[in-house]
Amino acid sequence: MQRDQLADFLRHRREGIRPAEVGIPDGPRRRTTGLRREEVAMLAGMSVDYVVRLEQGRSSQPSTQLLGALARALRLSDDERAYLFHLAGHRPPPADGVARLARAGLVRMLDLLGDTPALVLSDLGEVLAQNRAAVLLTGDHTGLSGDRRYLVHRWFTEPATRAVHPPEEHEHQARQLVADLRAAAGRRSGDPTVAGLVDRLRAVSADFRRLWAEHEVAVRRADRKTLLHPRVGRLLMDCETLMTPDQGQQLLVLTPADAEARERLELLLVLGVEEFPSGATGPPAR
Repeated sequence: MQRDQLADFLRHRREGIRPAEVGIPDGPRRRTTGLRREEVAMLAGMSVDYVVRLEQGRSSQPSTQLLGALARALRLSDDERAYLFHLAGHRPPPADGVARLARAGLVRMLDLLGDTPALVLSDLGEVLAQNRAAVLLTGDHTGLSGDRRYLVHRWFTEPATRAVHPPEEHEHQARQLVADLRAAAGRRSGDPTVAGLVDRLRAVSADFRRLWAEHEVAVRRADRKTLLHPRVGRLLMDCETLMTPDQGQQLLVLTPADAEARERLELLLVLGVEEFPSGATGPPAR
């Protein structure tokens, strides 16, 4: 761990980010053009004291989870993220489709979308980042581990996951998830991550086995879904998916499909985080 270099790098990156880039308004009393330490701490989900100790070169070695949170908070590029991990004495995470850090450009787009729900997902359906509106709409899905990280696995193994959609849409949603997984399996032929996920799903779900055997292949780029929210009710949402050039990550944007959905989403944004019960398991509407 190169403490002094790490401290200097973190200070320079913090000072180089404009508050507006991360959704923080410029106030009249702000003395710096960059972020404050407490703002970095808030964005990264860690204590201000730890951010201070990191920037002063007197912290313990940060974990890879903390480094990932800092990389997202500071909007680091792939190269900057790798450099951050090197300075902290860790091997950088892979920069491929199974990387668990959202690309910096996609995270910036989340900030710019503001009150429009949006998520960054891996090509296997793992939520890598969400903006506030998406968390309010579908719950926070960034802290899941193991196979639960993947929406397709939760859909076929956890019945409560399907409750976010009305029953008449379940078959359509299931088919789309399986077709999307087949497309990923084709792109990443021989990848043990994909093959293992498919094998485990085939072992535990007859419904998955039935759909997998039909060999439907389709990358979803646009769709319309009905979401059932516990506080504001039904929302008809249009879902638009934008892919990175290598199709390793995707930006999912959800917009109200009618006036009623728009009004209910606006109400949800006013209600805030309390409207989504603790432990809710609804999936993102891919």
